[in-house]
Amino acid sequence: MKRAFASLCAALAVTGAVVTGCGHGPDSDAPGPATTAANRTGPRPLTWQQELRIGDAQQRLTRRCMNSHGFAYWEDRTLTLRESMPVRYVQDDVAWAREHGYGGRIEARQDQVRLHNPIAAYRQSLSATRRAAFDKALDGGSDGSDVQVLSAKLPGGDREVRTRLGGCTKQAQEALYGDPADWFRASKTATGLPALYGQQLLRDRQLTNAVSAWSECVKRAGLSYPDPRAARDAVRENTARLGTAGADKAFATERRTAVADATCARATSLKTVAAARETYYVDRLPGRYGEALDTYRRLERQAYDRAARIVPQRA
Repeated sequence: MKRAFASLCAALAVTGAVVTGCGHGPDSDAPGPATTAANRTGPRPLTWQQELRIGDAQQRLTRRCMNSHGFAYWEDRTLTLRESMPVRYVQDDVAWAREHGYGGRIEARQDQVRLHNPIAAYRQSLSATRRAAFDKALDGGSDGSDVQVLSAKLPGGDREVRTRLGGCTKQAQEALYGDPADWFRASKTATGLPALYGQQLLRDRQLTNAVSAWSECVKRAGLSYPDPRAARDAVRENTARLGTAGADKAFATERRTAVADATCARATSLKTVAAARETYYVDRLPGRYGEALDTYRRLERQAYDRAARIVPQRA
């Protein structure tokens, strides 16, 4: 799971209350009828806990499918539910920050899990013939005979993205979302929406005032950062500079900064302001984007309802 340090992409989806992800390019489409909070009521976004459970269910379905083809497959549930919390642009959970900072040590552990991935090791242990069969079972393989090519246009331009989907990966997605092509189009549209309003959001007076108040608050704690992204960037650079030998010192700095960040985010209501302003801009996107967002949320909700019958929530 990607976590830890915010980027500009994360800043555009400041709280995750609307959508997550990052798109490209300005909105070049002619404006359509606005979709406002007053005239549109659609499915609510899932919580990160629910999204995590969908991911766990997809792993479980993939494992079952691979096992049915005669191959071993491992699920990754090494993090607890609490450890899995994503750290977005605004993080106001002081207790979590006091224990985990920005999640740097969690990310380091996950890097080790990825480095020693049992699936990759198992695949390499197979003969060339069995390895090809493993690849075909997992994602359709390289010959393309069992692969569906999905495509979607990103919001605000003509840029198109594509992906190949096949094998057990496709089967797992179908079990959760239905038609993978519908899910791919909806997810790429929804997660690309921040590109349409991101710059307006970052310049929004209410949000910039709240960020300034946050900056003044952390200054009183002995830190000097213009915004949460700058604080996390500084922590990341400090951790990289100190390296393994200075890991404990780096984590102490990370935790101190994260606690001040979260405390000030809570004191200034930054998360509430950010979520409200993000919703304001999303509600004023052309109507077709509101419909796409509703489709995305409906398919996610469907996937969650199915996932809840497949895997338990993490402890």
